[in-house]
Amino acid sequence: MALTKCAVVAALGLFVSSAALATDGVTPSKVTFGQVAAFEGPAAALGTSLRDGLHAAFEEANAAGGIHGRQIALRTADDGYEPGKSADAVKAMIGSGSVFALIGAVGTPTSKATQPLATEAGVPFIGPFTGASFLRDAEHGNVVNIRATYAAETEAWIAHLVDDLKLDEIAILYQDDAFGRVGLAGVTAALEKRGMNLAVEGTYTRNTVAVKSALLKIRKAKPDAVVMVGAYKPVAEFIKLSRKLDFDPVFVNISFVGSKALANELGAEGEGVIVSQVVPFPWNDRLQIVAEYQAALAQHVPDAEVGFVSLEGYITGRIALAALDAASADVTREGFLDAVWSMRDAELGGLSVQFSPTDNQAFDYVFLTEIDAQGDFVPVKTPGS
Repeated sequence: MALTKCAVVAALGLFVSSAALATDGVTPSKVTFGQVAAFEGPAAALGTSLRDGLHAAFEEANAAGGIHGRQIALRTADDGYEPGKSADAVKAMIGSGSVFALIGAVGTPTSKATQPLATEAGVPFIGPFTGASFLRDAEHGNVVNIRATYAAETEAWIAHLVDDLKLDEIAILYQDDAFGRVGLAGVTAALEKRGMNLAVEGTYTRNTVAVKSALLKIRKAKPDAVVMVGAYKPVAEFIKLSRKLDFDPVFVNISFVGSKALANELGAEGEGVIVSQVVPFPWNDRLQIVAEYQAALAQHVPDAEVGFVSLEGYITGRIALAALDAASADVTREGFLDAVWSMRDAELGGLSVQFSPTDNQAFDYVFLTEIDAQGDFVPVKTPGS
């Protein structure tokens, strides 16, 4: 018996709806992303700021009608920056069938615990807030990195300290876990390239501010600079104690520290502290993506502070939305990831986004900033600049 035109339309609609519903986290009216990150404890400002940026990007899209008529939602869970807790939360999210993808994880040790779970389940793992090299293996197939590597950041540090400032004695403070050891390896490699070795190493335990022993050990070696691979609270404690002891080397921090959180913790003690950055200057509204970020944050997260971490969250959200849009209305995880890898020379508000099936990282650039007397960030001046 021939189908009527109405019956054909109804059948097609049922097919599309069924296909959409077959993908976890996707309904006819909504796509849900999941963020497992630190929202409590010494790294809480990182997860909160990333969430603010993601929320601004998603709500900006929702206000414009969503993506293919679907609203974009963000479901969150706190992991306290602890790998075990993070793994449990990710297992629960994936097992619930309620999230399409994971986005905005915070940290190397937590990502090391959760990325394999996402990869095994075929769940996109988007924009982890870490430059760890193990996430840059494109063979994972599901990991979408936004930022440059920690190796690129640590090379920029040593290039400035040794090549520009002609400093000889470089010490390191690092978090005693996978994150800290990645930073240590990067610094060691950058120094060895210049025929140099570290003057001294000091460590502290994750999720503590127990840095006094490391400080006394490092201070005894009288280094010219201390490079730091840690979160903002222990790093701020180290710097403040150093100032009290009249120990005043050049302090250099990795982007993971959380720039605004560090400046807020340090207050007047922050002047001259250097932090490497992997996203554009968030106050430079001459760049289109930054102007759009500032407007979206003011509109949708008015209590949030403009800063590097929330800008990274916003850019991560915008890239996820662009891929979702390109993947068509009948979206699947495989189609979404194919859309990401197709972003070769894609343009995002003045930024060139570079992905391919063999390159799972959007951006490579790194630049240095320092905290001024007002607690603001300014670009580091280099010879000839």
